[in-house]
Amino acid sequence: MSLFVEIYKEWMELARSYRLLVVIIVLVFFGLTSPLAAKFTPEIVAIAPGGAEIAKIIPPPTVWDAIAQYIKNMPMFGLIMALLITMGAIAQEKDKGTAAMMLVKPLTRGAFLGAKFLSLAAVFGIAMVIAGISCFYYTLLLFESVDVLHWLILNVFLYLYVLDIIAITLLCSTVTRSQAAAAGIAIGLVVIGWVAGALGWGKYLPGELATWSGRLMHGDTTGSWIALGVSLGIIVVSLLASWLVFRRQEL
Repeated sequence: MSLFVEIYKEWMELARSYRLLVVIIVLVFFGLTSPLAAKFTPEIVAIAPGGAEIAKIIPPPTVWDAIAQYIKNMPMFGLIMALLITMGAIAQEKDKGTAAMMLVKPLTRGAFLGAKFLSLAAVFGIAMVIAGISCFYYTLLLFESVDVLHWLILNVFLYLYVLDIIAITLLCSTVTRSQAAAAGIAIGLVVIGWVAGALGWGKYLPGELATWSGRLMHGDTTGSWIALGVSLGIIVVSLLASWLVFRRQEL
């Protein structure tokens, strides 16, 4: 029962601090504007001085441009929002002493961490559901319909990528007492992942899920199961490591 009480407390805090609203607005905005940007970019370019000639060589926008824009925008801004919202989840509470006060109650440290992760996962889940529906509707309105099942899988993969960032940042927030330090460490780990991808390891990393989604939308069912397994493993290992570190810390 204490876990559910803590989840409710976290949820109310996210709502009252407007972090829930900010995440929804940002992700829905970029989800909504993805098909709009794909559709009207040639027209916008044509308006600019000397842009008429450039606009002539831009291929007519298609539904695939809208999908590609969405696949590019959601991981990028999901990553940014996950870092910003999660970096102080534990570090801030330790720094202010509120974590020690909460754990005086019959609340285990595992439940404390679990409530943080589940609440953040719910916030981003709601935001990405609305963003996905918005993008799907405007893609249908401006271009044509896309396969609903494949669209659903695409959004599940993108959500899983965001959960990886939340779990990693939560671990960094557990290790340190500083929000800035937590963000810095998390960004460093993300950059290491990008470097590893550039060196040829990308097909084994969570970022490959976006590529897999793109292939799937084009009808290519070639899977990236190792990347999926690594992505799930990162969440489990990060949460387990957070618990092992947190249970030994003096608050």
